[in-house]
Formats: sequence, C-alpha cells, structure tokens
Amino acid sequence: MKILAYNPAHDGSIAYLKDSRLEFSIESEKNSNYRYSPLSSGDVFGVLAELDELPDALCVGGWWPRGGESIGTVPAVGYRGVGLDSVNLGATRMLGKELRTFSSSHERSHILCAFGMSGLPKGTPCYALIWEGAIGAFYEIDSELNIRLISDVLHEPGNRYTSIYGLADPTFPKDAPFSRFSDAGKLMALASFATRTVATPEEERLIEFLLSAPHVRLDLYSGLETSTYYNVGVDDPEFKSFAGIFSDRIFDKFASFATSNLRKGMPLLIAGGCGLNCDWNSKWRRTGHFSEVFVPPVANDSGSAIGTAVDAQFHLAGDPTISWNVYSGLRFDSSLEPDLDQYDVYEDLDEIAGMLAGNLIIGWVSGRYEIGPRALGNRSILAAPFKDETRIRLNEIKEREQFRPIAPVCLMEDAERWFGCRAESPYMLFTYQASTDELKAVTHINGSARIQTVTQASNGPLYELLRAFKRKTGFGVLCNTSLNFNGRGFINNSSDLALYARTHGLDGFVVEGRAYMRRESVAYCSYRAAECKQ
Repeated sequence: MKILAYNPAHDGSIAYLKDSRLEFSIESEKNSNYRYSPLSSGDVFGVLAELDELPDALCVGGWWPRGGESIGTVPAVGYRGVGLDSVNLGATRMLGKELRTFSSSHERSHILCAFGMSGLPKGTPCYALIWEGAIGAFYEIDSELNIRLISDVLHEPGNRYTSIYGLADPTFPKDAPFSRFSDAGKLMALASFATRTVATPEEERLIEFLLSAPHVRLDLYSGLETSTYYNVGVDDPEFKSFAGIFSDRIFDKFASFATSNLRKGMPLLIAGGCGLNCDWNSKWRRTGHFSEVFVPPVANDSGSAIGTAVDAQFHLAGDPTISWNVYSGLRFDSSLEPDLDQYDVYEDLDEIAGMLAGNLIIGWVSGRYEIGPRALGNRSILAAPFKDETRIRLNEIKEREQFRPIAPVCLMEDAERWFGCRAESPYMLFTYQASTDELKAVTHINGSARIQTVTQASNGPLYELLRAFKRKTGFGVLCNTSLNFNGRGFINNSSDLALYARTHGLDGFVVEGRAYMRRESVAYCSYRAAECKQ
C-alpha cells in the first residue's frame, strides 16, 4: 500500500509510506526555508517529483481550529482526540484515479509516529507521553492499539517551560501568549548552568503561577514588573539557576504522576516537542520505571505527517509498524558547481581529517538530509572537539548565543570510553557525562554532552571520517552542529552552501567526499602554509 500524508501547519511536512517503509519525509523548513514553516504550494508540487505513481491513500493530520472542515480534498479531524471519533475515512479522485482519504487528530499523529517508529512489535502494550506546547498527557496503548487517555497531567507544558525565557529577555513582548518556538532549546542550554536546586520564596510564587494559570500569559502575573527576573537578561547567573529549578519542577510533576499511576516495567514512548529535551529524556531512563524509553528523532511536529501515515496504514492495512531510516529527506542539489577559482579541491579522506585536526571548520554534506531538527551528520558543520575556542567560533559562525552548547558525534566503539555511553544513541536525544576534560568544545558547563553515536551501518561516510580523525588525534569524536542559516532549515543546495561558507566564515565544505577549501580563508591559508613547511 502507498500512503501519502501531510501536516499542513507549522513544521509542515509530507511523508510517503510504501509497503510499510518510509520512502521520504520532506519538511517545509529544509533547503534554507524559515524554521517552523507551514506547507506551501511549492512543497506540494515539489513532492510530485519524488513519486513514481499515485498513492493509494491521501491523508492529512488534524489541526485546530479547522476540525470538521476540509483541507484540500480531505475532510480534516481536529487537534485533540484519541478514539475512533478522531478518525475520518473517505474517498476522492486524483488524475482520474480513485483514492482513499484519511484524517486523524494531531494528538493521534504523535502517538502513532512514536509507536510506528519504535520497533515495538504489533500488539505490544505500552505507555505514551505527549508533551508539547499544548498537550501534556499520558496514554495507555493496549494489544489492539486502542489508545486510552490516562490523564492530562499539565496543560501547555511546552509553553509554560519556555515562558520564563520571555520573562528575562528584554526583547520579548510580555503581553504575548507564550514565548517563541526557538526559546525552548535556549532554555534547555541555560538550565545546565544552574548552581542551586532550591527555589527562593519569590521563585516559588512565580512557579506556582506558571504551573497553575489556565493559560500562559506573563502579563497575567500580578508581580510581573517587580519580579527579580523581569527583563534581567538571559545571561543573569541567578536566572540560569531558576531555569534549572523550573525545568526540574516540570519534569518532577510528570515523573511523580508516572511512578504513582503507571505500572512498572512497560515501555514508554515519548512524543511532542518536549521530547527534544535531552535532559528530560535521560531522566526518564534513570527513573528505572520503564522497560525501555523510545523517542523518535521527529518527536516534534516534523513527525506529524509520518504519524498520520502510520495511523492510515493501521486503519487501512491493519499494521502500525514501519521500517525507516533517519536519512529520508531530499538529496542535495549540486546542479550549480562552486566556482573552482575560489577553492582548493581535495578528495582524500585523510587530508580532510588532517584539516579538521588542524582546527579548520568544515561544512559536511552527504546523501539525503536527516529528518527532524537535529543535524546527524548529513547536513552538519564539523570541527575538532578539543578547544573551547572552537565552540566560541562555531557559535559565531552560526550567529547564536555563546551559552549554546555544541554536540559531539562519536564512534560507537569510543562512546563508552569518553562519555559512558554503552548503547547506541544515534539521534542526539539523550545526554551523557564526559569522562575527560580534553573534549572542551563538546562538553557543556555541567559536564554533559548531547552525544550522537555512529557506526558503519548507521552512517558509513561519517564513520570513515571519524576513523580517519582518530588516526590523526587518538579521538573518534568531532563537533557536530547543524548546517543552516540562523532561523532557517538545513542547507540543501550548492548555491546556499557556497554563500554560507563565504558569509559565515567556514574554512571550506565537503560534498559527497569532495572537499572545497576556501582560498580566502585565513585559517585555511595558515594551515596550508604550516603544512608546506613540514
């Protein structure tokens, strides 16, 4: 069966299943479009180039406030709901062919995305947690894939979490309903700087308001303008501690519910944007309450179209499981080759590894782009992991705050030695503690690292580069951060890549194993001069 599904709202995406395999998931923000973009007509027409034939079913995920109305030719279901009343089956015609149509709620799309990608066999009972901007709830899934809402533990957990960033940030309007989508990741970084775990009386009053108000509006807080953190700036040390305390308080609310109300020893599936919080994911594992904890790399709304496709497959073919690969985006558009007068070209992997060991910073492009928001080695910026100065330069290249950490990508065979990571962690969704002080560029202030492990099977080209780098330095570890303009999705064409390298200061870039080193790069020229002297 061939199923085409789309999520039309922010984090817009189109997913295609063929015979229970994810053939592709295309996200609107990729190819240097704005982050969190909804689907556009260009996205819809562009996906036709990826199809060899019409699908058997056309599906759309639910969204508010349009439940019960039509999105295109498909009657859409609303945002909430997990029962059969949240599913709509129908039919339409396209290019003279009769197609099935399907829609189910946004809530179901998260649950089915996590279940379908988890690898759990059909019929496995488990729990699911959705925590995102709007929903914060636990569910039970039985052997027939009936989904039961257990409890709405906390309404709008994601919005409540990010709200304090807006409180401290002087640029954020305090009468806005909640903070910006991008603030969640920034607050996660700030929380790691916390130096205390006990709230002050004033902080307790603020936490009480933030966790109990029916809607997250800072201007509803009576003590807003007299708050210690009102426009104090996000770099304030005490605010960083408050960020850690508030983060722990939200997690503890959900963890306390889970340990009191959920049976021990069952799997837990995590979905929703809060599933990108690596600290929280690691804490779920450390509770020991669940037999396993699975978080898909598309935990946020970028996985909604996949979840709707899985839901449709379950209803139309009786099977909720799929095979998939995280590198299921589009191929890189290299139709415009860089101007070779501006570059020195290398194709030897050991030379590329040597340039990284020589502290050059390089864009890395390989295969199809990774689905979800995390750079996993196909659209990455890579650098040596040893010096804090490298982290500073990377954040300058990416035009982002210096408190933001840089993640390590590591050979699986080295992960336990350097990070205490004994099992594969291929999607950069969990934190581990570094066991050495030699990896300063990829170790956060609290000693943690958001590691991605790599094997020959998971990413062959990156694995071979790491092996070559290890031969040069003794460490199979590199800095890995996303290759994108600030506020945009991954770069996916050679014109944008060349522009980014020139305007943001990359020393060069590698496309499918071929390195283009910028002759105008001061660091590259210095490296080449030093090599010539040896």
